[in-house]
Amino acid sequence: MRGKLKAATAALALVAFAGAAHADGELNIYNWGDYTSPEMIKKFEQTHNVKVTITDYDSNDTALAKVRAGGHGFDIVVPSANYVPIWVKEDLLLEARPDQMENFKNVDPRWVDVPWDPGRHYTVPWQWGYTGTAVNSKVYSGDINTSALFLDPPAELVGKINVAPEMNDVLFATIKYFGGNWCTDDKELLKKVRDKLVEAKTKWLAMDYSVTEKLPAGDYSGVYYWNGAIMRSRLANPDIKIGYPKEGYPLFMDSVAILKDAKNVENAKLFMNFIMDPENAAMLSAFAKYANGIKGSENFMPEEMKTAPELVIPAEFEKAGEFLESCSPEVLSLYSRIWTDVQK
Repeated sequence: MRGKLKAATAALALVAFAGAAHADGELNIYNWGDYTSPEMIKKFEQTHNVKVTITDYDSNDTALAKVRAGGHGFDIVVPSANYVPIWVKEDLLLEARPDQMENFKNVDPRWVDVPWDPGRHYTVPWQWGYTGTAVNSKVYSGDINTSALFLDPPAELVGKINVAPEMNDVLFATIKYFGGNWCTDDKELLKKVRDKLVEAKTKWLAMDYSVTEKLPAGDYSGVYYWNGAIMRSRLANPDIKIGYPKEGYPLFMDSVAILKDAKNVENAKLFMNFIMDPENAAMLSAFAKYANGIKGSENFMPEEMKTAPELVIPAEFEKAGEFLESCSPEVLSLYSRIWTDVQK
């Protein structure tokens, strides 16, 4: 989910590999920007003689709208957990049965019988993480484990904050800030949420995807953003510190799925199986700095990831993290109206 938005389309060159297993052809992947390891893609291309093209999207809603419209030409999409049931209900995904693939044995049992895809008949893990707070500790040295950093920002951070432009993550944190529960339709509470976000936005600098450059460079002093991008920022500037909002923060898992109208189904299945190999999954994590859900991948991870504060959630904050459920259409309509007001 979860880095900066790069160019709309990035084509990765086909590299011949003598003696490799051959599938031949193409594979078109539709994924979040700056979220796919070029090294891993190159290895897949070499192994299977398949040319991969990646097209970026900037939100779950963007991806869903594009595929709903048809004529997209994509084979694979990578939706978040709370969106997978929507894709399945609308018959947009192929029941590819990854649970019957050779490398499925490598999926951590925690991520097999998941609520959004019980038994994994449609999807396999890509990467998972959470949306947290982060600051430049040279600018602000107060409590960072609170959503107040962006909802009621301290004076040091006013006008210097970037917030992830993702409706569900922002609304979740704000609803929790007021003591509510996700998927609530409490009109009184949602009015407070709406008013707070509209007021808070006047104290933000941006809602964009440039965190991995602008946070370490000092253009932003505080963010509400995804943990992998925050880790990448800290590696560039050790003054960056991550926080876990004690009021509640959203967990996410993005998963690879094959589209129902995919033209390159067999190559897509090869890719699904490929990313369930521990060494290949580790390439994904090493690039984007998120956990991946494949057991054994830790043996191939960079040492810095094994103890990173952005990946090892302190016990005291574990219970504050929740996976987002798929809300009813009626609730989503209420949330969309709030988000429209925030974006004005």
